[in-house]
Formats: sequence, structure tokens, C-alpha cells
Amino acid sequence: MGSADAEKLKERTKRFALRIVKCSQTLGNGREARVIGNQLLRSGTAVAANYRAACRARSRAEFISKLGIVVEEADETVFWCEILEEAGIVAEGAITDVIDEARELLAIFSASRKTARSRQP
Repeated sequence: MGSADAEKLKERTKRFALRIVKCSQTLGNGREARVIGNQLLRSGTAVAANYRAACRARSRAEFISKLGIVVEEADETVFWCEILEEAGIVAEGAITDVIDEARELLAIFSASRKTARSRQP
């Protein structure tokens, strides 16, 4: 991945993290909303933080490892969003765009990790 693409993805994941922060701020104060909201906040912001760390990797193996973390956090973010929606904590469709973006990021980083693995000596 070229540095221009990496910079675009850094910005995209940062915008995603900010959306997650704003989403978590809108959740109610009920026990379930707090617990799931905290999990969502942790995983959603970790996508951006771990991608930045991957960009600073000192080796291909470290890059692949850190991308694996990004993939896990993106997948977990999708999960917590689905739980919020299916449990009725947020209205159906209220976070569809967040779920869609999380799935897109998951697909991008899964493909990137697969490519990096295939090019590993």
C-alpha cells in the first residue's frame, strides 16, 4: 500500500473513531447501554489507533500482526453495533451507516492482511 493510500486510510479510520465517539455519546444511561457502549467505544477507536501502529511497523511480520488486531477490532465493532440495534438500545437503522463503514473497513483490512501475508518471504 502506498503512503498516499495509507494516509487516506489513517484519516478514514480517524473519522470512523470520531463517529464511534459521537455514537457512544448518544446512548442512554441504562446499564446495558453503558456496558455495550463502552465496548463499542473501545473497539471502534482501536481500529484507528492500531492502524496507525501498523503504519509504523518495523517489519512485515509486525505489520501483518498489527493488521490482524485492526481486523479483530473492526469485526468486534460490527458485533457491538449489531447488538445495540438487535437489543433495541438504538432504533433499527439508526446506526446502519456506522455498521456499513465498519464492514467496509473490515473488508479493506482483511484483504490488506491477506495480501501482505501472500507477499511474505
